Amino acid sequence: MEHHPCQDAKQTPILRLHVWFEVDTGHFFGLGRAQLLERIQQHGSLRKAAEEMHMSYRAAWGKIKNSEEVMGIKLVEKVGGNKSGYRLTNEGRRIMEQFFAWYKQLEKTALQSGGEMLPWEARRFRADD
Repeated sequence: MEHHPCQDAKQTPILRLHVWFEVDTGHFFGLGRAQLLERIQQHGSLRKAAEEMHMSYRAAWGKIKNSEEVMGIKLVEKVGGNKSGYRLTNEGRRIMEQFFAWYKQLEKTALQSGGEMLPWEARRFRADD
């Protein structure tokens, strides 16, 4: 029987994928941006979404604006007056949902091929969805 490196530690390895899309000017969309959109949808607030992700409002706003500029679409829109918050546009919701579906499929494929090619089994990083 082959020895695998995690047997002695009695731990199951966790697969973590870091994938994103970029253009010549840099990164414009990945898991972090999708999670930011998800939190804006949950809270109706960019400030609360940014806080949850341990980033400043300005950093979160900059990431959203950068993604919108590169993709040429609006991801979020203001609701009501200045203090009312934000919501995802239809395009923003669609991109977020499609990215998560794609990411889940990518993760499933990576886990399966990893189990076939490597001497250990791994588990998903986020078991909450």
